[in-house]
Amino acid sequence: MNPQLWQPSKERIENSQMSKFCEFVNQHYSLKLTNYHELYDWSIQNISEFWEAIWEFTNVIHSADFTQIIDDLLKMPGAKWFSNAKLNYAENLLKYRDDRIAIQFYGEDSIRRTLTYSELYEQVEKLAFALKSVGVEKGDRVAGFMPNLPETIIAMLATSSIGAIWSSSSPDFGIKGVLDRFSQISPKVIFATEGYFYKGKRFDSLQKLKEILNQLPSVEKVVITEYTQKANLSDFANATTWDEFLPQNAHKLEFEQLPFGHPLYVMYSSGTTGKPKSIVHSAGGTLIQHLKELVLHTDLKRDDTIFYFTTCGWMMWNWLVSGLAVGCTIVLYDGNPFYPNPEALLKMADELNITIFGTSAKYIASLESAGVKPNKVSDFSKLKTILSTGSPLSEDSFEYVYRDWKSDVQLSSIAGGTDIVSCFMLGNPTLPVYKGEIQCRGLGMKVESFNELGETVFEKKAELVCTAPFPSMPIYFWNDNDGRKYHNAYFDVYTNIWRHGDYVVITENGGVQMFGRSDATLNPGGVRIGTSEIYRIVENISEISDSVVAGQNWENDERVILFVKLNDSAVLDDNLKNEIIVNIRKGCSPRHIPAKIIEVEDIPYTINGKKVEVAVKKIIHGEDVANREALANPKALDCFKNLDELKAKSKSI
Repeated sequence: MNPQLWQPSKERIENSQMSKFCEFVNQHYSLKLTNYHELYDWSIQNISEFWEAIWEFTNVIHSADFTQIIDDLLKMPGAKWFSNAKLNYAENLLKYRDDRIAIQFYGEDSIRRTLTYSELYEQVEKLAFALKSVGVEKGDRVAGFMPNLPETIIAMLATSSIGAIWSSSSPDFGIKGVLDRFSQISPKVIFATEGYFYKGKRFDSLQKLKEILNQLPSVEKVVITEYTQKANLSDFANATTWDEFLPQNAHKLEFEQLPFGHPLYVMYSSGTTGKPKSIVHSAGGTLIQHLKELVLHTDLKRDDTIFYFTTCGWMMWNWLVSGLAVGCTIVLYDGNPFYPNPEALLKMADELNITIFGTSAKYIASLESAGVKPNKVSDFSKLKTILSTGSPLSEDSFEYVYRDWKSDVQLSSIAGGTDIVSCFMLGNPTLPVYKGEIQCRGLGMKVESFNELGETVFEKKAELVCTAPFPSMPIYFWNDNDGRKYHNAYFDVYTNIWRHGDYVVITENGGVQMFGRSDATLNPGGVRIGTSEIYRIVENISEISDSVVAGQNWENDERVILFVKLNDSAVLDDNLKNEIIVNIRKGCSPRHIPAKIIEVEDIPYTINGKKVEVAVKKIIHGEDVANREALANPKALDCFKNLDELKAKSKSI
């Protein structure tokens, strides 16, 4: 058993909303549940009753009640939730309209802004009116090519109040990366800024936006927030500034009442095997799942201040924003988390009295690597919970937090993904923290681990699966009329069982240990990256004949390794390496840049023409590849054995 690092006090357990929910369930269903493990077992054995209890306990605002919780407990995918219920996601996030601070914004360039709940409501009301005035209707798509600003939240809420569908991408994505996403959904309106800041430098967004719009003929209106400077929009025929777009007066905000399963978000897979999959999430499913996770598992209350370091292209942004439904203060940060120094976010947390601090495992590891001792910055007297996700949190990082940050804090490693816009495993204010473990499986999530025979196992590394439906499953993939892409993404291995693509151990504590992805998706610094996005850039370089990308486990993280096969007479010198890096940065994002670029003689393929990234990853980690007979050129794997370059640290790029 892993050593215990933290135990919640009796007072904290009793005052937690998890304990109050357990009491609620006992009263309503005449039960005598005494702890979380009993509550969890009840939640997965009585799924309809459990989600009904969440609906009532969290006071979901709705105009029409449901007639049935779920139509088929044995159907996955495709089960219908909360039949005939009518609600609006934005209405639930805007139920508070007072002078308490809703959003606290920090930009690395020292921009500071606050927005109260009444101001937020007024801004959404005006923007919704403006969107309707340019023809945005229920079911239309509205896109955000935005930094992590208050305007991004306002635009999303105004969009969802109408019943339109929101989709966003970070402005540091390359042109092709943005088009690979937005071209699939044909947005009618796009929100953007004229630029953004990173590491103290200003980056222009308008030229990139212009090229994107040239290939997005569906866009009828462009709305530009002037974030870094005044915007010159003379080159844009259909653009206006945010201030010009918002009317002085607007009609009263009317929240479109929609079915539980009405689409809210289009989000995107990493693009491992082609263009990113467009994953559609429902308003009701997103709302009720986030309320469960924020209210119960995170113990988020109205007097809390919650922060998550994220961009608008990561699902943690969507998760954070749902905190508005609780009426707390959410903190947005835009920029580099280590600018102007590694203590930047820690100082912000101290200044704002942040009670729940969310970040990535990479950030925590980077703090330790930089020699930062957070407890020298502050005692963080208000901080009760630290959240970490993106990649498995190392045992060293667990020890670092309790040794050098704060001893009396709940360290919650959480894991799920864009696929479910939520978590399978996460924290719990009533349970202890064990080194290297996620505290528990989420309520209502029938998470198991399957061995190679499809049998449930404990205390053994196995495949993460979910064997019962849950409300935040995608409702469909965009442009997937027969549902084949959706089925193949999660259900092609086990019939009627969700296979997530992670290796885990479910421990005797009821916790979960993560061992990374079981597929070929890259995950450096907690950011999932699709290999095909890199290939589409690299293989357009004339000197390169072919390439393969693999992730190498390195210093409690994963680094991206690019192997290239060159054309005759080409040389992998510094000039070619620099060209590769520049093109990847421009066409994808800085996160896609490989830590190492290595020349190899051949690239392995399957007989039916697919690159074998998983086999390459095994070889570079010294593992055997058992199914070489499936390869068209199995000797190519020998090119990746015992490479000295993979034993060295990365050079600065």
